[in-house]
Amino acid sequence: MTKAMAARNRARAGWLAGAALAGALTMLLAGCATPTQGAGSGEMATPSDDTEQRRRARIRLELASGYYEEGKTEVALDEVKQVLAVDPTFPDAYNLRGLIYMRLGDNRQAEENFLRALALNPRDADTAHNYGWLHCTQGRYPESERFFRQALASPIYNGRPRTWMAMGVCQARAGQVAAAEDSLARSYELDAGNPITGYNLARILYQKGEYGRAQFYIRRLNNSELANAESLWLGIKVEQRMNDAQAMSQLSEVLRKRFPNSPERKSLDRRAFDE
Repeated sequence: MTKAMAARNRARAGWLAGAALAGALTMLLAGCATPTQGAGSGEMATPSDDTEQRRRARIRLELASGYYEEGKTEVALDEVKQVLAVDPTFPDAYNLRGLIYMRLGDNRQAEENFLRALALNPRDADTAHNYGWLHCTQGRYPESERFFRQALASPIYNGRPRTWMAMGVCQARAGQVAAAEDSLARSYELDAGNPITGYNLARILYQKGEYGRAQFYIRRLNNSELANAESLWLGIKVEQRMNDAQAMSQLSEVLRKRFPNSPERKSLDRRAFDE
């Protein structure tokens, strides 16, 4: 298992532990931070394609990525500086530095680095995804969708579930409900186990009044180990709409027992189903 995969597993564990949705989104919606062999190029690269300079830079970037995934942001930033001292034309390094600056809240620096990475490798799907997510966090929804679709257009991109999910979340924020439902459904087809996809798809269907369909997705999430206070509360509201008192009672008991101090528990106690 790579450090990036381990970090994403920890992010899912954070969802399990009841972390706020925004916190889980930070990790699960961000693109790849670990350097890959030609991940965004038009053809598959192999180690023999690297120069000695690029190989040394790639090894160092693996180290920087590990620090980033572990939350050691300043150490990761310093390591990226060392990478660029070895190879100032390495697009993966600018992509990672963009992610680091996003985490630090410096959107101007993040944008500069993503643009630099795309200038060096215009077909890099991971950077296009990350730049799309940066636009989304700033409320620039048309621009975010353009870069998400650029990432999805890559024939060898393996991050499609994440990009469809991120685009769906952003479309929902923009009020594009039908488009958001479609994007999240596409993500769900590719990765049905992602709790953020399942939760957001169920929430959209609930808001549309399609309670039976919402019930399918939220029940599947709440029957897994990834259920949290938000998903349980949404499930309770769905079952209330479906007039299933037994399911409501079971979910309510779980919410009170596992998340006694959560805002959702307080909403349940007030029976604030329509808030």
